[in-house]
Amino acid sequence: MLQATRLLFLSLLTVASASQATSGAPAVPREQSALHALVGAPSQAELRATITRLVGFGTRHTMSDTRSDKRGIGAARRWVKSRFEAISHDCGGCIEVVTPSQTFTGKRLPTPMEVMDVVAIKRGKGDPKRVIVMTGHLDSRVTDVMNNRGDAPGANDDASGVAALMEAVRLLSKEDNDATLVFAALSGEEQGLYGGKVLSDYAVAQGWHVEADLNNDIVGNSRGQNGVVDNTTVRVFSEGTKSNETGKQADYRRYHGGEVDSPSRNLARYMASIADEYMPDFHVKMVYRTDRYARGGDQVPFLEAGFPAVRVTEAHEDYTRQHQDLRIGHTDKDRGVHYGDTIDGIDFRYLARVTALNTLAMAALSRAPAPPTGVDIEGALATDTTVKWTRVPGAAGYRVHWRDTTAPRWQYARAVGDVDQAVLKDVVIDDWFFGVSSVSADGYESPVVFPGFAGSFEQSPSSAGRSGTP
Repeated sequence: MLQATRLLFLSLLTVASASQATSGAPAVPREQSALHALVGAPSQAELRATITRLVGFGTRHTMSDTRSDKRGIGAARRWVKSRFEAISHDCGGCIEVVTPSQTFTGKRLPTPMEVMDVVAIKRGKGDPKRVIVMTGHLDSRVTDVMNNRGDAPGANDDASGVAALMEAVRLLSKEDNDATLVFAALSGEEQGLYGGKVLSDYAVAQGWHVEADLNNDIVGNSRGQNGVVDNTTVRVFSEGTKSNETGKQADYRRYHGGEVDSPSRNLARYMASIADEYMPDFHVKMVYRTDRYARGGDQVPFLEAGFPAVRVTEAHEDYTRQHQDLRIGHTDKDRGVHYGDTIDGIDFRYLARVTALNTLAMAALSRAPAPPTGVDIEGALATDTTVKWTRVPGAAGYRVHWRDTTAPRWQYARAVGDVDQAVLKDVVIDDWFFGVSSVSADGYESPVVFPGFAGSFEQSPSSAGRSGTP
């Protein structure tokens, strides 16, 4: 134990770049006053007003009325669009609003149905093709998923997620962003995750390099069905291995590691670090699953397209308020239980905290450089490990990270300057997992990138480093 500690201490002191760093101290992450200012910025009143209005449309079922101005999915979509346009007006036209759509049929859409998303886009000033996305789904449902007429208020599932993203776009509309920010109210989630597919297809068609999708679904309730109250924790679900890896890439990953280091997983770690740094009274519980057991969300089509994505969900769910007809239980088992997803189940202070976490993550990601590309490691039959990468625009320096192979979070890091490789002295490649992040001149840091295709944030498999090339 003492020997391992001594070696680790030496490695921290003797991390050496394999090429000359630029003059001056290496760029390092810095605490950002602008992010601190956003922590308390989300307005409970704004969140309440949004959910109240969405609930007021009676139902937002994907197959509900699209022509009425008072009831149904069409009225809800038009109202969201008008709110995005009003926010854009207030920031001098900084927001572009688009409504991509596709027509689908399926098990829950027996006749052809147009599924339309309402999307607010705030273009990045420096790297507009690099895109950070926040999503929530606008549609709602009751017990029978095909019932498009019954009242389905959908206050928490998922007016809460839509309210969070609308508040985030309001707050970030007047903030600077180097990468493009996208805020999308999706439709068709309850009928088969169609809204997520509409947007992911749109992203591909537009040539977006999606660095992250933060899918917020069921984020407004702090009291679980079991009576547990927790207003200080939010769950972030992330896939362990990429949905689009090939068989050869999977073979390589199984031998060399990467099962817990997809870009989505390191995005979850990034959000957890944001909470640790700026919201110490609020905890991100990382869950090593793509979604809740046997359930799904709109992040899945993003993952299938090769985009990093996570699902953000409250810590303790109340299933009497999800996918339920409005009613009061009358059996011996549930007598007096109020079923239905109504607004009285929303904890607006908790929702404001979840909104703050998303807003901070969106701001930090959009101001940091892109994650490094081509990350690779070498060190077989050696006592040192060499980490290599390709520089990215906007980075003033890089940090090499490593952790024990059973540790959930990155444990050690070293700033190595504006270089493209570094040697970790006396850190044996066999015993650790490694990664690299990029850092801007003003101290914003990207997520960590694990070597090879398994950890790459790049959408093209051919652009991964040698460690991921079969």
